[in-house]
Amino acid sequence: MRLLLVEDDKTLGRLIKKGLEEEGFLVDLVSNGATAEEYLNTENYEVIVLDLMLPGKDGLSILESLRNRGICTPVLILTAKGSVEDKIKGLNAGADDYLAKPFDFQELVARIKALIRRYHNVSKGIVSFGDVEVDLVNQNVKVKGKDVELTAMELKLLMMLALKSNRILSKTYIEQSLYGWEGSPDSNVIEVLISRLRKKLDPEGKYIKTVKGLGYILKI
Repeated sequence: MRLLLVEDDKTLGRLIKKGLEEEGFLVDLVSNGATAEEYLNTENYEVIVLDLMLPGKDGLSILESLRNRGICTPVLILTAKGSVEDKIKGLNAGADDYLAKPFDFQELVARIKALIRRYHNVSKGIVSFGDVEVDLVNQNVKVKGKDVELTAMELKLLMMLALKSNRILSKTYIEQSLYGWEGSPDSNVIEVLISRLRKKLDPEGKYIKTVKGLGYILKI
């Protein structure tokens, strides 16, 4: 498993690299944004561990550039910027996970492995979380191995949330994606859809979370 580690603290970078190599990863370590982009333009990686505060081009700009080019390689942000606002900004820019420094190394390893598993499943057309399995190709959903009946709009909403998991989607974005730019004549339709979908996936509604004032997120 090949990994790109972008970390401007060279001492910390070498320590992380050594630990990841002991876990069986092949690690390329770079310490600035320009070199990171050079590697990303010429090499393929299974996951990218990305600091935000880098010399030259910052990590957030690198991430946005990747996503704008349609590159879906999993990205884990590893940074000292640990505020809720920073996390939201990073996830909305296209990060798949976010870990603030200081951190536990074994947690970092576990998160990297989880990202790789999730990415491989999505590449096969399957998104799994908890007891739920979403088949993006055949467009069906199972909970605890049993088929769940969803309306067309519920299925479309779930597939959208699954493909953009761990990112906050605004109500406006969801409504325009489901109903077009004019939206739905019912101003409450998204809340109703989310409520029904939560109940069908789990009685406690634990998968789809509301982020007050921002939108909804499927955490997997």
